[in-house]
Amino acid sequence: AALLPSMLMFGVILASSGLLLMIERGILAQVGPPPLHPSPGLSRRDGRDSTAELELEVLRDTRNRTIRSLCGQRSMPRSVWELPPGQRRTVLRHLLVSDKYRFLYCYVPKVACSNWKRILKVLEGALESVDVRGKMDHKSDLVFLGDMKPEEISYRLKHYYKFIFVRNPMERLLSAYRNKFGEIKEYQQKYGVEIVRRYRKNGGNSAGDDVTFSEFLQYLLDEDVERMNEHWMPIYNLCQPCAVTYDFIGSYERLHADANHVLEHIQAPSFVRFPERQAWYKPVTAETLHYYLCNTPRRLIKELLPKYILDFSLFAYPLPNVTSQFCRQ
Repeated sequence: AALLPSMLMFGVILASSGLLLMIERGILAQVGPPPLHPSPGLSRRDGRDSTAELELEVLRDTRNRTIRSLCGQRSMPRSVWELPPGQRRTVLRHLLVSDKYRFLYCYVPKVACSNWKRILKVLEGALESVDVRGKMDHKSDLVFLGDMKPEEISYRLKHYYKFIFVRNPMERLLSAYRNKFGEIKEYQQKYGVEIVRRYRKNGGNSAGDDVTFSEFLQYLLDEDVERMNEHWMPIYNLCQPCAVTYDFIGSYERLHADANHVLEHIQAPSFVRFPERQAWYKPVTAETLHYYLCNTPRRLIKELLPKYILDFSLFAYPLPNVTSQFCRQ
């Protein structure tokens, strides 16, 4: 009970119109946010810890209040049909459809979307098991809402169960940076070479595999949000939570417990479960994030925050702490 007021107050602060002014003055960077994301508890099938359950309810209440507050403003879209054409195309091509189980899932890259796509393929009979190894085909055997007729889109938006999974914005950006520029040659050649050429003196000979995190953030700062690659486009722009009323917002921080909640709700067969993390996957830890943020110019982080501020505020994530005291730890 003592936790409730501070968490709700934090949500109110995030939703307030003075948020960016507070960022400018450095006020929020010195506020210790409450623990909005409890450690993963047991799934509902096994019974949940009562404390974790209470904290989870508080988190969801904070998110719901903040979303209602922002999306209730007159200037915000009420449906996908009120969005500009480009924004409408983006969200409709990120909403995956299961007519068999009557749900829509807005996939967000770097938030376990490959595993959710794997689950969709199993549910539709296109894949035998979620444990089948091999490179994920992100197009075949998947149905995208954007490929349907307007009346079919409207019907599913109105009647289907809709869910999304979110992640700490800075953690998601770091995950994208390490994966795309550290492991994927296509991204190194398409984006890395240009980033180094643009932001580094005598960077013309780079193969794009040595992009620094600071250079990546500077690139994001200079990019138009609507033209960003989906792996670092803000979640708000990908899934439009004001234009689409999601029934459930899951957290990367509670991935398996929240995934079980969704699988129960859609009444998926008992043999369908969320895949375990693969052995080769290198997760972004709190220590890793601390290292990268504290070795990045504060100016960059401060100037980048407005582009991702809706992800921080709507989904109740604390702003990154890069104060000298925190970075000395």
